[in-house]
Amino acid sequence: MAGVSVCGTTQAQNTDHFVALRLGRLQETLTSSLAASDLPPRFEEYAYTMLVADGLDGDGTGARASRFALSTLAHLAIRYGKWNVRIGADTASEIAAQGEFLYRQITDAIVQASRADSTLAGMATSLTALYIAGSDLFFAHVGHSRAFLFRNGALIQLTMDHTLERLISASAALRRVRLEAGRPDGARPGADAAGPGRDGTEIAIEHVQLWPADRVLLCTNGLTDVVREEQIADVLAAQRRPADDARRLVDLALDKGATDSVTVVLGDYRMRPSQAAHEPIT
Repeated sequence: MAGVSVCGTTQAQNTDHFVALRLGRLQETLTSSLAASDLPPRFEEYAYTMLVADGLDGDGTGARASRFALSTLAHLAIRYGKWNVRIGADTASEIAAQGEFLYRQITDAIVQASRADSTLAGMATSLTALYIAGSDLFFAHVGHSRAFLFRNGALIQLTMDHTLERLISASAALRRVRLEAGRPDGARPGADAAGPGRDGTEIAIEHVQLWPADRVLLCTNGLTDVVREEQIADVLAAQRRPADDARRLVDLALDKGATDSVTVVLGDYRMRPSQAAHEPIT
C-alpha cells in the first residue's frame, strides 16, 4: 500500500487526509512442557483497512474535519475493534454491524466536538473506507470520494458519489446524515449490502471477492474531477509499485490543473501461502 496527498492549487491548505492500518491476531508458544510436534507453529494473520477523508472547506474547517474523522476512527479501532481476519457466513454480518457502529461513533464525535469548540461548527467530511480480510473486501462510503477495483485491465467504480448533504457533518441541518452507497447496474461484481442502523441512519456496507493481482484504489474527487477513468486505468495497468503509481496519478491531476486537494491511496492484492494453524489432535 502507498498513499500521496497534495494541496489543490487554489487552496490555502490540504483538506484531505488518509490512513492505512494493519490489524491482526497472533499465537506464539512461549514455553510449554509439550513436545514441539504437539503444538502449532507460530501463527499470525492480518486484515487491512484503507481510509480517505475529504473535508468540506467552508470557512477553513475542512482539513480539521477530515483529520478529526480519521483520527477518531483509528482510536475507535483500538477501543472497540473485534477484528475478523477470516471471513465466513457468520462473520460477514458482524463486520457490517461493526462498520455501522463505527460510522455512528464518528458522526457523534464530530457533533460533540463542534459543541465543545465553536470554531468547529459546521465541519463536514467525506469518508470512504475499505476493509480487507483474506480475499474479502468490504467497503463503506459517504460523500464524493471514490473507491475503485482495477482487475484485468478494467477499472470498476465501487462507490457512488453522494451529494454534500450526505457528508459526515456537525451541522444541525446535516446531523442525521444518511450513509449509503448506491448500486449502479453492473458496477459491482457480487456485491451485497447491509441494512439500516439502529438509530435510523442507513449505512450500506458492501462486499466483493478479491482476485490475485487486483489493485484497490481510493481517491478524492481532486483526482476524478480532472483525470478520466481511462487515464487512471492506463496508469494502473503498468503495474509499477503502489508508491510510484500513486505519485503518477497525483502528478497527472496537478498537470491537468487540479484546484482541489488530490489524494490517492493504492494497494496491490496478493495472497501469501497459507499459515493456518494445524488441525487439533484427536
